[in-house]
Amino acid sequence: MEETSREAVATAVQRVAGMLQRSDQLDKVEQYRRREARKKASVEARLKAAIQSQLDGVRTGLTQLHCALLDVKDIQSSLADVSNDWRQSINTIENLKDVKDAVVQHSQLASAVENLKNIFSVPEIVAETQQLIEQAELLQAHRKLMELECSRDDLMYEQYRMDSKNTSDMHLISNYFEDVQGLSDELAKQLWMVLQRSMVTVRRDPTMLVSVVRIIEREEKIDRRMVDRKKQSGFIPPGRPKRWKDKMFEVLEGTVSTRIEGTQALTRDVDRMWLVRLLEITRKYVLDDLIIVKNLMVQCFPPHYNTFNSLYHNAVSTRVKELAAEDLEANEIVSLLTWVLNTYKSVEMMGNPELQSECDINQLESLLPQDVVDNLLSNYIKTFTSNITGWLRKALETDKKDWQKETEPEADQDGYYQTTLPAIVFQMFEQNLQVAAQINGDFKEQVLKLCLKQMNSFLIRYREEAVLYKEDHLRNRQLPQCYVQYMIAIINNCQTFKESINSLKRKYSQSSEPTDSNAAIEKTLNEVAKEGCQFLLDEVFLDLEHHLNELLTRKWLTGSHAVDTICVTVEDYFNDFNKIKKPFNQEMTSEALRRVVVEYIKAVMQKRITFKNADERREGAERMIKEADQFKFLFSKLAGEDTDRLCGAIAAIAEVFKLTDPTLLFLEVTTLVSKYPDIREEHIQALLAVRGDASREMRQMIIGTLSENKVSYAGVTQPIFKDIPTWSKEMIELP
Repeated sequence: MEETSREAVATAVQRVAGMLQRSDQLDKVEQYRRREARKKASVEARLKAAIQSQLDGVRTGLTQLHCALLDVKDIQSSLADVSNDWRQSINTIENLKDVKDAVVQHSQLASAVENLKNIFSVPEIVAETQQLIEQAELLQAHRKLMELECSRDDLMYEQYRMDSKNTSDMHLISNYFEDVQGLSDELAKQLWMVLQRSMVTVRRDPTMLVSVVRIIEREEKIDRRMVDRKKQSGFIPPGRPKRWKDKMFEVLEGTVSTRIEGTQALTRDVDRMWLVRLLEITRKYVLDDLIIVKNLMVQCFPPHYNTFNSLYHNAVSTRVKELAAEDLEANEIVSLLTWVLNTYKSVEMMGNPELQSECDINQLESLLPQDVVDNLLSNYIKTFTSNITGWLRKALETDKKDWQKETEPEADQDGYYQTTLPAIVFQMFEQNLQVAAQINGDFKEQVLKLCLKQMNSFLIRYREEAVLYKEDHLRNRQLPQCYVQYMIAIINNCQTFKESINSLKRKYSQSSEPTDSNAAIEKTLNEVAKEGCQFLLDEVFLDLEHHLNELLTRKWLTGSHAVDTICVTVEDYFNDFNKIKKPFNQEMTSEALRRVVVEYIKAVMQKRITFKNADERREGAERMIKEADQFKFLFSKLAGEDTDRLCGAIAAIAEVFKLTDPTLLFLEVTTLVSKYPDIREEHIQALLAVRGDASREMRQMIIGTLSENKVSYAGVTQPIFKDIPTWSKEMIELP
C-alpha cells in the first residue's frame, strides 16, 4: 500500500508540474483543483456503482442456486416413488400371462371361423376368377383374387403367431392356395397388355384403363399394409410386396420409348439433314401423343402419379442422350442443342397452349445433363476463344498505327475525339452473341462472360500500350504531332467501351447481378481513363514548370506574369480537353485545379522568399489573393463548379502573411487550421518563416497550442496539405 501511495503521489506531482509550467498558469490553480476534484468524484461514483452491480449479481446467483437445490430434492423424491411403483407392478404383469395366451388362441379361432367359408370354396373361386380374367372383367376378377389372398394371408399369419417355426403347417396352407399366385400373375399380364396399348385403349375404352389403375392402387395399399405388419410382427405373405405401380411405369415408359425410337428412318449417309428431320418427326409424334395424354389419359390416372410429366420426358431424354453420344458434326451439335434447349420447351412442343394446363415447362428437367451440354459446347468455346484473341490483337495493332498519324482522330456527332477500336471490338462480340442466342440463354450468358473476360485481358494490354505511347512521346515531345488528340481519343474510348458493355449486358444478359469480370473491366477502364487524364495534365505541367518555379520568389514579388501565363496556358490546353467525354472532363478539370493550387502552396512551403517588412508582407498577400481570384475565375469558367475551397487555401495563407499585428497571429493561424485541418506543424512553421517577423518563442507557443488541440481531418472531402511535402526544420528556420 505504501508503494502504491508513493507512486500515486509521484504521478500527481508530475501532473501538477505539467499543468504549472508557465507563470500565467498559476492563475488557473483553483480551476485545476476543481477539475481534479470532479474527476475524483466521478471515478469514486463509477467504482461504487461497479461494486454494487457485482454484489447484486452474487445475490441473484445465490438465490437461483438455492431454488435449483430445492428442485433437485423434489425430483429425487419423485424418482424414488416411481421406482417403488415399478417394483410392485412386476408380479401383476407375470400373473397376466395366462390371459395373454387365451387372447392369442381366441384370435386364431376367430380367424379360422371367419375364413371357413372361403377355405371350402377355394377351387370354385379360382375357376370363377380365371373366367373373369379371360372375359376382361378385371375389376371383378381382382375382387375375387383379393378374397382368396386375404383368406390365405390371415390363416398363415395366425399360424405364424401361434408357432412361427412350424414350417410344415405353413407349407400346407401355401399348397392349398397355390393356384392363387397363378391367378395373380395372369391378371398382371392382362394389366400390362392394356397399358402397352394405352394410347389406343384410352380412345376406345377409357374405362378399361381406369379399371387397371384402380386395381394397381388397391395393390399398392395392400403392399403398404403388409409391409407395416411385417415391421410389427416379422411376417409377410408370399408374393408381397408386388410393386405393381413401379411395373406399370416401366411398361408405360417402354411403350413410349419404342414409339420414339421407331421414328428414325434416315442416317447421315443417306441425308445430310438426317438429324433435323429426325428431331422434327420426334417433335410432331410427341406433341400429338401428349395432346391425347392431356385430353384423355391424364383423367384416368390419379394426380399424384404425375403421368403427364414423366411418360414422354424420360423417353425423349434417353433418346437425346443417345444422339448426343454419337460423333456429331458442328452443325448437328447446333441443331441438337437448339432443339433440346430451345424447341423442346417452346410453344412448338412442351410449351404448346394445349398442354399448358397440365405441363409447367419451368418444372421440366433438362433433357441432357449439364456435363453433356458442356462437352457439346466446348468446341465452340475453344474456337471462339482462339479467334477472338487474335481478332482483338489485330484490332489493337491497327489502332496503335492510327495513334502515330499526323492528322487528328475522327470526332463523333457531339464533337468528341474517338477511334474505330470500340466499334470493331463490339461488332465482333455482337456477331458471336447472336449465334449463341440461337442455342439458348445459358450458352448466350456463357459466351457473354467469355467476351467480358477477354475484354478485361484486352483492356490490360490497351492500358499498357497507352503507357508506352506516353513514354515514347516524352522521349521526343514533338512526336507524335497529335499526341494530345489521340490521348483524348483513348480516354473517350474508355467511356465508349463502358456504354457498349452495358448495352451488351442489357441485350444479352438476363442477370443484373455484377460479376468479377464486370468489376475488373470497370476498374481497368477507369484506370486507363484516369491515367490518360494524368498523362495530359503531366503534359500541361511540363509546359508550366518554369512559370511555377517563379512563384513566391523575389522576381514574383517585384512583378512577374507567371500566373497570367499559367492561366493562359491552362485555358489553351483545355480548349482541346473539351473534346473529352463526361465524366472524365469534369474530373480532369478538378484535378488540374487541385494540382495548380498544390504547386502554388508548395512554392510557399519551399521558402523561396522571406518577407523583410510589413510592406512586403502586405504586397505579397495582396498578390496571392489576386492570383487566387484568377485561378477561381479560370476554373469556374472551365468546370462550372465551386472552386472556393481550393482557391481559398491560397487566400487563407495570404491572410496569415497580411496580418499587421503579430499578437493576433495565433488567432489567424487557428482560423487557417480550422478551415484546413490536414495542415501539419511543419507547414505552420514554414508559413511563419516566410512571414519573417515571428519570434522563436511565438512560433513555439503557436505550434505547442495547436498540437494540444489537434483536429482530425479524416472526414475532410478535399484534403490539400496532405499532398504537399514538408521540408526539414533546418530548411525553414529563420536565421
